[in-house]
Amino acid sequence: MGRKLTMDMDVAHSASASAAPHPPLDQIPAHIETLADYERLAAHHMDAATWRHIQSGAGHGQSLIDNRSCFDRFQLIPQMLTDMTGASTRIDLLGQSYAAPLFLAPVAYLRLAHPDGEIAAIRAATAIGVPMMVSTLSSFRLEDIADAARAAAEALNRPCPPLWFQLYWQADRADNERLIRRAEAAGYGHIVLTIDAAIKRSNFALPHGITAENLRDMQRISVSSTPDDGQILFGSPLMQSAPTWDSLSWLRKTTDLPLILKGILSADDARKAADHGADAIVISNHGGRVLDGLLSPLSALPLIRQAMGPDYPLLIDSGFRTGTDIVKALALGANAVLIGRPQLHALAVAAMPGCAHMLHLLRAELELAMAQLGRTSPAQLGPDLLWSP
Repeated sequence: MGRKLTMDMDVAHSASASAAPHPPLDQIPAHIETLADYERLAAHHMDAATWRHIQSGAGHGQSLIDNRSCFDRFQLIPQMLTDMTGASTRIDLLGQSYAAPLFLAPVAYLRLAHPDGEIAAIRAATAIGVPMMVSTLSSFRLEDIADAARAAAEALNRPCPPLWFQLYWQADRADNERLIRRAEAAGYGHIVLTIDAAIKRSNFALPHGITAENLRDMQRISVSSTPDDGQILFGSPLMQSAPTWDSLSWLRKTTDLPLILKGILSADDARKAADHGADAIVISNHGGRVLDGLLSPLSALPLIRQAMGPDYPLLIDSGFRTGTDIVKALALGANAVLIGRPQLHALAVAAMPGCAHMLHLLRAELELAMAQLGRTSPAQLGPDLLWSP
């Protein structure tokens, strides 16, 4: 499977590099029926360098492959002739009600896929009733994204899904507090601290005009030279500024908003997160982009659920592409899943309507799977419906 995935990506790279990127489509073609269709087409709507950056994983890409192959270990056992009257995908999470156990993950620089970037994504999410975790590295200001969400909700005459802000830890604590206060003032109701990507490799240069709008006038640290003691990373300003458990304790004292920790893969770290004030965690290996060979989140999920008990909120990301993927995660103990790269694929192909359609496809696939499995709510999805050889 790994070789096939690599070959498929190489073909897509060649196709993307062979001509100038196609503009976004004005209408969604009838033949787009899955997220895989969006991914296949997206290669033609991005320049080759951007496409490689979006699709790439760390190292040899084994974690990237494992994030998808882990779903294949489980098969589903249906329960037939179930009365589905009143069936719903609605969930309650951290004191809020959501239409489905589905979030847009915090993805940096969505303008790489489309000029409207995060504005298009939040409008799509609002139209479908899906919350979006807005990245610190968004290519629009967090205030403008929140305003776009409320405007879209007003235009559609429907409630605005709760707003979530994802924080990348900044070297200066004052900058972290500035970001938190801005998010609170803009109406964000949750803070998501990402802890697994403070130190990672990246050789991708952002195209002209795309920048981290939320971090203007803030100090940015990177490793650009070898420290005087001959070490490469250890002892560097980047390493010294990485967040620690003390950072989480400080953050917990700094805001009264629900605090979610993103990037956990071990039961021990999950328990520490709760002890330090995290109200929920996101099980994640950052889409396979940080370190190759990491445990897939789906594999980590059962152990973390066992350690945290039945009531602690667990979200999960990395590799979700279908409604049955969502079902398997919920059956193993997740409360909700996050969708990352497909945002970029759908925006590149068909802008805001494409992103909305992508989310609609996932919700439709989830409902179809629940109907076939005879489960009338996400809470009924448990390990009894899974079989693994």
